[in-house]
Amino acid sequence: MADLSVTLAGVRLANPVILAAGTCGYVRELADAIPLSRIGAVTTKSITAESRDGNAPWRIIDSPAGMLNAIGLANVGLDRFLAEKLPTARDLPCRLFGSVAGHCASEYTRVASAFDTAAEIAAVELNVSCPNTADGLQFGEHPDALRALLAEVKPCVRSKPLFVKLSPNAPDIVRMAAAAIEGGAQALVVANTFTAMAIDVETRAFRLSRGRGGLSGPGIHPIVVRMVHDVHRQVAAAAGVPIIALGGVSNWSDAAEFILAGASAVAMGTALFIDPRSPARVADGLAKWVERQGCRSVGELVGAARSAG
Repeated sequence: MADLSVTLAGVRLANPVILAAGTCGYVRELADAIPLSRIGAVTTKSITAESRDGNAPWRIIDSPAGMLNAIGLANVGLDRFLAEKLPTARDLPCRLFGSVAGHCASEYTRVASAFDTAAEIAAVELNVSCPNTADGLQFGEHPDALRALLAEVKPCVRSKPLFVKLSPNAPDIVRMAAAAIEGGAQALVVANTFTAMAIDVETRAFRLSRGRGGLSGPGIHPIVVRMVHDVHRQVAAAAGVPIIALGGVSNWSDAAEFILAGASAVAMGTALFIDPRSPARVADGLAKWVERQGCRSVGELVGAARSAG
């Protein structure tokens, strides 16, 4: 069998399939549906310093090509997460990545510092698609804001790799990737959801309570393939920074496409709402694909897409 193991900034995963933040609970909620030994890692729900109830319903709705969500970072907060959720990870048969969110640098640093000292967490992932309360601008859409945030957070994360989850809504995601790497990111997650909206044509009301939300699912996949390719070719490969691709992976071929574009690992989110067992099938399909490609390991295929000419 082909070797599916991958190493992300020194963290070894049994295979490149990861459960994305906000789609699989806190730690092991999907264990009843899929043996977690069949995947590479689970990413926690994004944790904030204080608990958050999130937005009012509706905050998840369907879309012809995926789904829209405006959850509002609903979570139990740092203290309860450490006391109630994290202990369930002590015998987790895969890696655990801790997702961090906040609306100012001090909120990020508080959560990131706690995650850095938690033995159960293998890497810290910054969800930077949050508006800064000081100026209302998203950290993940402005290079200077991202660099400033990382200047505060990076010194607090000393024992774990620091991942940055980029926003696809930035005017230039390659520029944002470069800013993240300059700020000390050791892996990049490409990408979060696309800002979107849906309106009920009979009532004329927004279908999401907040109006705007994030579009995820198969509809965004080709766009993210292009983003992964550009980030890998223009900044990440030369810097030796691996990419975790996230966007509309429904089957093994979607994941393989991301790997050829330059991703070392792939995360699944929306697909888990349809079939939480699908990540195991993706891993199996990748193993067979690697063998058909005549390769011994999946790493040989990272960024191996060929030009049309």
